[in-house]
Amino acid sequence: MIHPSYVDLMKVMNSDVVIGEEPVVNSRYSIVIAASKRARHIIAGDEPMLEGNEKKPLSVAVQELYAGKVKIVGEDTGEEEDL
Repeated sequence: MIHPSYVDLMKVMNSDVVIGEEPVVNSRYSIVIAASKRARHIIAGDEPMLEGNEKKPLSVAVQELYAGKVKIVGEDTGEEEDL
């Protein structure tokens, strides 16, 4: 079983969305892409954003998403993406 679940991750990613705005994360696919991108960054040498993690890069990336350390930004916002 995956901990945290996709539903929990989607709630965390969309927690800053104001009522009436479109959520940042609409699907599981967005979570998977964000986690895999962050895991690749960790593999390439980026330091984990959470202390005490001696897990595999993908597990670290999922925990960072759940902790709100990584932000997903939509393409149409005109801002540079964190991931």
